Amino acid sequence: MKLNARLSTLLILGALGSVAATAAHARSDAAFMKEAAQAGNAEVEASKRAQTKAQRADVKDFAQKMIDDHTKVGDELKALAASKKVDLPDGPSITQKGELTMIDVGDDKKFDERYVKAFGVKAHEDTVKLFQQAASEAKDADVKAFAQKTLPGLQHHLEMARSLQNAKP
Repeated sequence: MKLNARLSTLLILGALGSVAATAAHARSDAAFMKEAAQAGNAEVEASKRAQTKAQRADVKDFAQKMIDDHTKVGDELKALAASKKVDLPDGPSITQKGELTMIDVGDDKKFDERYVKAFGVKAHEDTVKLFQQAASEAKDADVKAFAQKTLPGLQHHLEMARSLQNAKP
């Protein structure tokens, strides 16, 4: 009897450990979706500012592409999150809000440079890393597929931003 009781206890503990691991994986996938939503929200907000403040036509064109692409990806992410019962934030993170404020501070002639550096290059570097990690480590197949599908577009945005940063005004 003692052996059966021990086996039962081990099986129960093993099952609980498996449930805990599954919950942890779901939390990490949910955290990815939330962070991705914040990044997209920040990108759209910064790009809307660039539409009115940018001086260079190529920067305004880039900003419009960011609004269009990140809005589309954001809608896909919302649908995915809803199917996984994950509530997404509807705005940027506190840090990203600070970065949005920073691109508005200073000489308006330097806005393009600040926008491209902060939300073209830096934000896309961070977002590409986030999506690369999810593309390889997400436990939910749908979350992993979303990250894998979205990653090439984000990498292209980063290339575009680097080209803008290196272009002569």
